[in-house]
Amino acid sequence: MNTEQSVHLERLAHMPLEPNPVLLEHAEKRAQNVQNRIADAITAFSGSMLFVYIHIIWFACWIGFGVEHYPYGLLTMIVSLEAIFLSTFVLISQNRTDAKRQVIADQQWQTVKEEDQQNEELIQISNQILNLTKEIHAFAQARRSAGS
Repeated sequence: MNTEQSVHLERLAHMPLEPNPVLLEHAEKRAQNVQNRIADAITAFSGSMLFVYIHIIWFACWIGFGVEHYPYGLLTMIVSLEAIFLSTFVLISQNRTDAKRQVIADQQWQTVKEEDQQNEELIQISNQILNLTKEIHAFAQARRSAGS
């Protein structure tokens, strides 16, 4: 990679990314539903390091303060129920991600169709220009032949 390319890549890295308007619209529609907002908040929290730290402290305190004795039946049940709910939220998050991908794919397909139509129009115009050029060339040759 030459210096010019690296400078260009550096500039691109510092440019703010412009959000996709279709995804913004999708997010606004999703945010209108209270259940979606709750699921998104839970998913965001449960996927954070704060969630991990809270659980480390919680488990350490549960065992350290002797809330119950080994084999920690209540703790096991609580953790199992939490795992069931968290796996459901993971699925909800995956569905949300799939919906975003579908929105982008639909937009890209629409763009491809529009570009295909524009390309067809450009080909037609190019053919018209080619035909006109041939006619002008034939006309100019005919005038040259008639003038000689």
